[in-house]
Amino acid sequence: MEVFLGVSAADGAGIGSAFLIPDQIKRAIPQTKISKEDIEEGWERFTSAKTAVAEDITEKLSKLPVDKSTAIQREIFEAYILMLNDPVFLREVRTEYETTLFNIEYTLNFKSEEYAARLRNAGNDYLAERAQDITDIFGRVLDEMLGIHTFDINEVPDGSVIIATSLSPTETIILSKRKIAGLALTEGGISSHVVILARNYGIPTVVGLHGTSLRKKVQNGQMVIVDAECAELLADPDEETIAQYRKTIEIRRKEQEFLTEYLDKPALTKDGERFTLYANIGSPEEAETALKAGADGIGLFRTEFLYMAKADTSHHAAARSFNEDEQFEAYKHVLTVMKDKPVTIRTLDAGGDKLINSVDIPSFNEKNPLMGMRAIRLSLAYPQVLKTQLRALYRASVYGKLRIMLPLITSAEQVEQSLVIVDEVKKELAAENIPFDDKVPVGIMIETAAAALTSDCLAKTSDFFSLGTNDLTQYTLGVDRENSNVSGLYDEFNLAVLRLIAITITNAKKYGINLSVCGEMAGRHDSILVLGGLGIRSLSMSPNLISRTKHLLSQFTVAELQAISSKRLNKL
Repeated sequence: MEVFLGVSAADGAGIGSAFLIPDQIKRAIPQTKISKEDIEEGWERFTSAKTAVAEDITEKLSKLPVDKSTAIQREIFEAYILMLNDPVFLREVRTEYETTLFNIEYTLNFKSEEYAARLRNAGNDYLAERAQDITDIFGRVLDEMLGIHTFDINEVPDGSVIIATSLSPTETIILSKRKIAGLALTEGGISSHVVILARNYGIPTVVGLHGTSLRKKVQNGQMVIVDAECAELLADPDEETIAQYRKTIEIRRKEQEFLTEYLDKPALTKDGERFTLYANIGSPEEAETALKAGADGIGLFRTEFLYMAKADTSHHAAARSFNEDEQFEAYKHVLTVMKDKPVTIRTLDAGGDKLINSVDIPSFNEKNPLMGMRAIRLSLAYPQVLKTQLRALYRASVYGKLRIMLPLITSAEQVEQSLVIVDEVKKELAAENIPFDDKVPVGIMIETAAAALTSDCLAKTSDFFSLGTNDLTQYTLGVDRENSNVSGLYDEFNLAVLRLIAITITNAKKYGINLSVCGEMAGRHDSILVLGGLGIRSLSMSPNLISRTKHLLSQFTVAELQAISSKRLNKL
């Protein structure tokens, strides 16, 4: 038996067959001159690759069930097949190829990008959506010609332990719908979005494993155990070890059964102090899970995951527009499920490590994307995206207790700019005789030092605050939470972070602003106690942590919580 050490990221243990996901190969397009004698040979290679891709898509399409759940995917595949045989585009490629005498790979890439740009600038939403389809499908043809075979996440069998360098949030969402025994990643931090999703879906996860030796010593199909409690991956365990872990998994299952008695109970300390426990969700379907888990409402609906989940399950995701009606139906569903419980929906927090494939938002090649065009900055740079989302939100507001939250705020000016768009949306809906709730609270995320330090000013423009401790820690300490090399420096209990939290709490109380915590600190035992001692009474976490948190709080008085937080602060 071989034991590999990493960093614990999500609770639990899992037993299953190893499935190693290969690293994605970056496409490099050569540019060379050819002779006229080489034209036909290159064109034949192109035609052969195009045929192979068309056959693959046709086969996948034939295997899809014809129902509502696969409608979008079938639509994409059918569009791909039509585009592969588009006579206008093929004629343009052939003409360019014969005129310039550049190799067929370069010519195809150039013409597909050029054609896509024309469609994007046509001023037609439908054509704009087709633009990305063009680059996607002929990107597949290029991969076929270059011998690049990308991995299809659908190849992962149920019951597997996934071993990979990293996973995208989209891939994690796809895997969550399968019976995955565990995740073992060589990269990533404990507060990465992949890990957050894994916790939400109850997938045992270890990150920061030593990649080189792991890939050399663990083979596909080999029996492995992920122990997220001990931060270990056990390869080729003996029968005794497997039996021990099966007992451990059974004990954990019984613990979960015990916690079910807290489902319908309020969150109270030993001396009767009430806490409000909300759920974090990333899809409309998770609203039912949150309700069953005993959540007092939704503290954070990550709307970006809604669109990431719509991606095609290959690495060539088809870009889609942010359709207002589709958004409306998603928000309406969550509000309807939660009934009279508050639902906080965050506007698009795209960018950084959460890449959205949309015709509405261009991709940015940034050296440091986490510090660049993301979240509210992106929404204000492309206000139509924000406006569309706000229209959908306000239309849905009549179905429940909606709260709208703006991410990554660093100044009052950003809030004011957003509220201008809010007012425009309200006027438009009123003019169209569309009902909406005019009193929907609009709050902000406090997840930068700038926001925490100026929370007294931000309180004058905001209806509520939500502390995003993941980004607050990352930006305050200058530590990339996705980077396992510096994961040891990522410390939510760092004095600077705690002081910023304390400043925000003080200003929220001073100005009568409701304050909750929706970062990962809200769901961990040690940090829950510290936050409670600092005065936080509202926490938002993964639904599966709510009962456990109720049980935890019931073991302490407020005075004991205050002593714990004071000890932590004085220790620093």
